[in-house]
Amino acid sequence: MKYYKDIGSFNRDIGVHPPEHPFFSVTFGHKSDGSIEDIVFTADFYIISFQTFVSGDITYGKRKFDHERGKMIFFRPNQTVTFKNVKSEDGCFLITIKEDFLSGTALFKEMKNYGYFDYETNEALYLSPSEEETVWNLARTMHKESHNNTDDYSKAILLAHLGTLLTYSQRFYKRQFINHIETIGVCAGRFQQLLDAYYNENTVRQYGLPTVTYMADKMNVSSRYLSDLLKQETGKTALELIHLHLIKEAKNLLSEGKMNISEISFLLGFENANYFARLFKKVVGVAPNAFRENNLN
Repeated sequence: MKYYKDIGSFNRDIGVHPPEHPFFSVTFGHKSDGSIEDIVFTADFYIISFQTFVSGDITYGKRKFDHERGKMIFFRPNQTVTFKNVKSEDGCFLITIKEDFLSGTALFKEMKNYGYFDYETNEALYLSPSEEETVWNLARTMHKESHNNTDDYSKAILLAHLGTLLTYSQRFYKRQFINHIETIGVCAGRFQQLLDAYYNENTVRQYGLPTVTYMADKMNVSSRYLSDLLKQETGKTALELIHLHLIKEAKNLLSEGKMNISEISFLLGFENANYFARLFKKVVGVAPNAFRENNLN
């Protein structure tokens, strides 16, 4: 696996122009004829890629990129990426940003909050024609600014346009979530079915408490994408929904009065009864023992 510390060496290896700025680069490419072959790498910078792929594989996380659909992919620094015999259609751009370029700015923290940098490549951003025009205009503006003579305003202007691009991407992903829900059905319903099956089939004995990672794997999406999709649909993240399910089951068992607190926590998959009690009190507002006493009386 190759490690890219600087943008220049990365650009050279994928066959695009060397950067004008060592910490910030916007490059435009045309049809790729298969020059990007079998590269497994990590990079010390953010990568934002706009591509329409014809063939080949890109893997980020656990899954391969769906080249028949995708347009924009967002890579966080120090994540493992694989390019294998990638060919793309005319018209693409690549934005690379070193973290040092963001240091001391508001965008340094904001970049960490954009969840789509943690999505798998099969969860790329699919753009409408008008959305494509928006991101292309911003990319061209940043490219032009990065090639101007640097002055006291250059960095602020580049960061402002980058922030706008990222905010638009957030908006476009939200639209995609809505379309995703309408296309494949209600995500929360499927999520709840999997949680019910997890306990009905006694999977809890093998794996313990259900995790967001487990649920995401079953739904064939990344953990972050699943949480964002559920947040859009229900207002709650995947972890919050798991906790609510656990509390619902706990309330039922406590109301039956057949098990003590330790037995209930073990049945639900908790390794520690104290952890169960803390979570229950946090969500319900009272301790499990108090809840049981109130309901049995």
